[in-house]
Order: sequence, then structure tokens, then C-alpha cells
Amino acid sequence: MDLWQMDVKNAFLHGELDRDIYINQPQGLNQEKPNFVCKLKKTLYGLKQASRAWYGKIVEFLVESGYHVGPADSSLFVKVQGGKLSVVLVYVDDLFITGDDKDEINEQGQTC
Repeated sequence: MDLWQMDVKNAFLHGELDRDIYINQPQGLNQEKPNFVCKLKKTLYGLKQASRAWYGKIVEFLVESGYHVGPADSSLFVKVQGGKLSVVLVYVDDLFITGDDKDEINEQGQTC
């Protein structure tokens, strides 16, 4: 069995917010209305909710792809299809993928 490791680029910028969050606008954005604020559409690095939102996004993707969350570890995902096994471990913004289903592993690697 091979083990693949990949880093999801800008992972914490992919998370969806579950409530409205406003920030001060970046300096120089709107000089006519400097006291206006910006409503975030997605998470930003440094935002308290960013890691949880990223985790929710990757779980949603993996479950929709046929994976099941491991019973002992919420960062371990298992998929058995056609007698073949593939396993994904999520660690922060890194994914570790192994199994005997090379087609599934290659597909996940290209998707992420």
C-alpha cells in the first residue's frame, strides 16, 4: 500500500461561515466612506471560526464522496467500494491518503 500526503492550499479560506461577521475595511479601500465595514463571505486566516469551518467543508466533501467518519477518530475517513479500501486522515490542512484503491486515491488527490 502506498501513502500519499498532500497539503490543501489556502484551506482556511474555503470554509463557509454560519453567521454574519463584519470587519473593518482594509486601509484605502473606500476613502469616501472610511467608517464602512465589510461583511465576510468566507473565512480568513486568523479568524477564530476558520479551522472549524474548514473541517466542516472537508467532512462534507468526503462524506459526499462516500467516506464514513471513523468511530474512534473524527479526523479519520474510510471508504470501502467494490472490495477496495481507501482511507483519508485529515490533519489541519494536510491530507494523508492510503488504501488499495489506486483509482480512488488518484481521484481524491486531483480533486483536493
